[in-house]
Amino acid sequence: MPARAIGSATISFGLVSVPVKLYVATHSEQQHFNLLHKTCGSRIKQQVYCPKDERVVERNELVKGYEVERDHYVTFTDEELKALEAAASATIDIQEFVPLAKVDPIHFENAHYLGPDKGGDKAYHLLVEAMRETKMVAVAQHVSRGKEQLVLVRPVKDALVLHTLYYADEVRRLDAGELGAAPTVRPAEKALAEKLIAELAADDFHPEQYRDHYRDRLAEVIERKRAGEEITTVAAPAGRAHVIDLMDALKRSLAREGKRGGKASAPAVAVETAATSRRTGGRRRAAKK
Repeated sequence: MPARAIGSATISFGLVSVPVKLYVATHSEQQHFNLLHKTCGSRIKQQVYCPKDERVVERNELVKGYEVERDHYVTFTDEELKALEAAASATIDIQEFVPLAKVDPIHFENAHYLGPDKGGDKAYHLLVEAMRETKMVAVAQHVSRGKEQLVLVRPVKDALVLHTLYYADEVRRLDAGELGAAPTVRPAEKALAEKLIAELAADDFHPEQYRDHYRDRLAEVIERKRAGEEITTVAAPAGRAHVIDLMDALKRSLAREGKRGGKASAPAVAVETAATSRRTGGRRRAAKK
């Protein structure tokens, strides 16, 4: 069954206009649960309750409020908010082209496919090929649901993908205090870490080789419960934090990867919390004694 377009737009740069259609690119496969009344099994309904009036209120009694100080709000009607919205426009207005490597993925919010609309096939494929050959992506602004969004358009094989981006002031930065004190890294430690990365390196990204094992286990239990089977669960033993020597962990990891024949098919190494200086310092003191 062919994909169904959820909207249309026009990519605009210079005097060139490319009519496109938008398609959903991703969706979650996570299982979703409903809240039920434990005693009768009925699905519950959520209501809006006012603690001051001590009663349930209807939706038509509500207004939106923005908290300017603790417990102090300025209120808005739907009409006031509607008047503030950007003028409706179907144009994806390209501002600049930049190398993809210069865009930090932390700015990516979601993705949609863009396909050519009627009369736009040639311009669409020309844009795809030109962006692919120059290894550039387009940064643009686009109005959706009254909000002006920052977006990125990039070529993926023979198609275009539109990513909604977070604006710069929406991305939280880590300060020095949150990063902790920078320890001294010895050249030997760095060399071993780089060698381990090389052992685990792959030439390409293959997401199809990874599975959500929790989702698989949950689906299996759902089917067993549906068939009337009574499930007995056993609590997993609590894990203990292991304090290990970082150099020793790197060496053992490299030895394990060597036995497995080099490159791993899935992430296989986790370097645990280390207290290298404390351990090596203890060994030096013992040697002096």
